[in-house]
Amino acid sequence: MTDSHTIDAGNAAIPALGFGTARMTGDDCREAVTSALEAGYRHLDTAQLYDNEDAVGDALAASDVPREDVFVVTKLDTDNLAREDVLASTRRSLDRLGLGTVDLLLIHAPRDRVPLEETLDAMNELQSEGAVEHIGVSNFSVEQLERARELSATPIVANQVKYHPYHRQDELLSYCADNDVCLTAYSPLAEGAVVGDDRLAEIGERYGKSASQVALRWLLQQPAVAAIPKAASPEHVAANAEIFDFELSTAERRRVFELTDPRLTARIASKLGLD
Repeated sequence: MTDSHTIDAGNAAIPALGFGTARMTGDDCREAVTSALEAGYRHLDTAQLYDNEDAVGDALAASDVPREDVFVVTKLDTDNLAREDVLASTRRSLDRLGLGTVDLLLIHAPRDRVPLEETLDAMNELQSEGAVEHIGVSNFSVEQLERARELSATPIVANQVKYHPYHRQDELLSYCADNDVCLTAYSPLAEGAVVGDDRLAEIGERYGKSASQVALRWLLQQPAVAAIPKAASPEHVAANAEIFDFELSTAERRRVFELTDPRLTARIASKLGLD
């Protein structure tokens, strides 16, 4: 990916197209990540919960792609949010990944049993040690994200949430765009549901693109949005990466937004250039 395909958030440059690995383990995960790196992905997403950090690390180690060219993300399990658990579990993650530093460490989801400040302080400590480059969150609401930004000594550079044409995130998108936070869309293809969408396919006909490619292009034409589709076959992995050679028109982008709700607030429409 070129520099024009990155999201600048805080002091991080996050490749806009990443490869998701949820529910992939062992050889299946290693092979998929290998295919992703060969197809040009330079953003890999994993998590302690996925039980596949070792497979991601193996694929990365075996690749000819230089480590410094790949943005690696992992997430703290929600059972590991107390200070000592943050420190110990992240070091185990690094061992499994075979890395000295992870580019982005996220809180996988908000939990009340450990004070958010304690978790963030430990993540900041890992940054000071050089074990973690950037920190962020996942599945946080606008209010929770705002609180995290207030408590952290370093920038919260990303919030990873479910976002696809049938599940809008207008309020969060507006907040992230205004506050230098990357909104990373997981399940960007609605777990495969977009594949059979005739409306997306019709838009794609003009460009020789599939419904899935239109959905991903729609996401990446929004301010501050990255996407982490996952795919198993090398063909689908490669196809999901072939989205930088066309651009949706304003009318086409609006049509995709209207799959969920024809109403766009004036604020978000203006921010997206759809007014």
